Amino acid sequence: MVSKFRRQLLPHFGKLKMKDITRSYCQKVINKLAKKIKTVDNMRMYASQVFEYAVKMEIRATNPMKGTTIPKAEKEHLAVPTSESRNYWEKAKIKKFLAAVKRDCTPRDQLMFHLLIYTGARKGEVLALRWGDVDAKAKTINFSKTLFQDKSGFTSLTSKTAASRRIISLDDNKTLALIKKRRTSEKERLLAIGSTTGTQDNDYFFTREDDSTPLRLAYPNDKLAELIKAHNLHTITIHSLRHTHASLLFEAGASIKEVQERLGHSDIQMTMNIYTHVTKAAKEKAADRFEKFLEL
Repeated sequence: MVSKFRRQLLPHFGKLKMKDITRSYCQKVINKLAKKIKTVDNMRMYASQVFEYAVKMEIRATNPMKGTTIPKAEKEHLAVPTSESRNYWEKAKIKKFLAAVKRDCTPRDQLMFHLLIYTGARKGEVLALRWGDVDAKAKTINFSKTLFQDKSGFTSLTSKTAASRRIISLDDNKTLALIKKRRTSEKERLLAIGSTTGTQDNDYFFTREDDSTPLRLAYPNDKLAELIKAHNLHTITIHSLRHTHASLLFEAGASIKEVQERLGHSDIQMTMNIYTHVTKAAKEKAADRFEKFLEL
C-alpha cells in the first residue's frame, strides 16, 4: 500500500508546498486517477488522511481533499445486470448460504458473514469492529472506522465520510445473540492463554485463532469463495453482500433514504442504482408470473 501511495499520489503532490494545494487541484488529481486505477477511492482516503494531519499540526487551515468527488463512468450509473451478471443473492440463496455457514464455519466466521449480510456494512468496517462499538441495551452497532493493512501491520482509520460514520439498529435478537456468543468464546480463549482481563471494549471482534491480531482483509473474500465453490452457489463477491442487504431492504419496503443512511452512502445515486436493479428484477418476475398464468 505504501508503494501505491508513492507511485500514484506522490507524483502529483510531492513537489508542491502543502499550503499551495487547492481543492480544485485535488479534484483534477482525482479525475486523472479515476481514469487509470480502480482504487481511486482508497487513494483519495489516504491523501485526505495526510491533509487532516497537516490541519492537526496547523500546517494548513483546511483539508483540500474534502468536497472532492470521484467521477463515475456513465455505464456505472445506467447498467442493469442480467441474470448472468447479477451481483447479489436473492432471499432463497441467502438462506441456503447461511445454512451452509452454520454447518461449516466457526462461530467467529458465522458472526462475520451474519454481520455482512444483516447490516450491509463494508468488509473493512466489519473487520474494524471492537466490542465497545455494540450497545446491547440500545440494540445498536457503531460503524465509524475501517481496517487498514500494510507491511507494518494493522490500524483502524476513521471512516472517510460523515455518511460512513453511522450507528444502525440491530432489530433482530439473533445478531445480538451471535455477538454475545462470540464475546463469551473469546473471553474463554483469552483466559485459557493466561489473560487476566478477558475482552476489553477496545479489542477487535474478529481476530486470528492464535493471537489478538485482526483478520487479514483478504480473509472474508477467500472464505466466501471457498463456501461458494463447496455449495455450488451463484458467484458473487464480499462487496455483493452489501448489495444483497440493500436489495432485501427494498423488497421489505424500506425507502431509498432509509437504505442510503443504513449503508452509509454519501451519494444517493449509489443507492438509486441498487433500487433500479431491484425494481427491474421485480418487473421481470411479474411479467413471468403473468405469462405462466396465461399458460394454465
